[in-house]
Amino acid sequence: MSTSEPTVYETRLHSLPLLARGKVRDNFAVGNDRILMVASDRISAFDVVMGEPIPGKGALLTRMALFWFGKLGHVVPNHLTGETPESVVAADEVEQVRGRSMLVKRLKPLPIEAVVRGYLAGSGWKEYQDNGRVCGVPLPPGLQNASRLPQPIFTPATKAEAGEHDENISFERTVDLIGAPLAEQVRETAIRLYTEAAAYALTRGIIIADTKFEFGLDEKGQLTLMDEVLTPDSSRFWPLDSYREGVNPPSFDKQFLRDWLESATVDGKPWPKRAPAPPMPQEIAQATADRYRTALQMLAP
Repeated sequence: MSTSEPTVYETRLHSLPLLARGKVRDNFAVGNDRILMVASDRISAFDVVMGEPIPGKGALLTRMALFWFGKLGHVVPNHLTGETPESVVAADEVEQVRGRSMLVKRLKPLPIEAVVRGYLAGSGWKEYQDNGRVCGVPLPPGLQNASRLPQPIFTPATKAEAGEHDENISFERTVDLIGAPLAEQVRETAIRLYTEAAAYALTRGIIIADTKFEFGLDEKGQLTLMDEVLTPDSSRFWPLDSYREGVNPPSFDKQFLRDWLESATVDGKPWPKRAPAPPMPQEIAQATADRYRTALQMLAP
């Protein structure tokens, strides 16, 4: 994989109406009941979309998500229709969607992100240092950066509008948003998904420190897993062989990009973590692509 290969920063289809462009995915309506989700090569960090693509990223994300949807299908239904994405676009659009798309059911999305943490990292570690909790969940004293938690915890977040930051919320706030029965079902399902995936990943030499799931309701009100699942975009992947408690482990996800952005400057000042993003050097894009590819090769050979 090299940065000279063709990239897709933005999909443009004439045969289907555009529903929305997210940070990574372009969603097109297929009738009233389906959506064509196309994973571009865009990447975001700190909720800001970079101006440069990551070569091959959309195809990698799609392969990874399809692998996990298949592996975890016994836990909860997912949004896949089983139909071929290329079948719903015009002949001259096939190459834009080939290998980077999913044809999915249109659902009523829940207004939360179902984050599950098995280790202390990122914003969770910062919050724990402040008050011994993560999103209101009390944790034992004496934990370190990258410590494994006694058991996985559910730490939901609200979905931010474009350009805004996701906000961690308590379980009580989740209940306010979607009701107690559904909140409890989401929490139980998300923790089970994480637990099964993390156990498998360990056998492949990867620690899944945390991840986020998105759910929707189908026409019958059934909870359904949607969007992407357990990719380097939505998860923190650490190599098992170099993991050490107390330090930030190396990672096979976009933490590498975040670390670069933490040191990036704009007009001689630290980048303020809001759009526009600083230009991403080619070597940073390539190194990020390499990490995503390594995660895929290890988890879904």
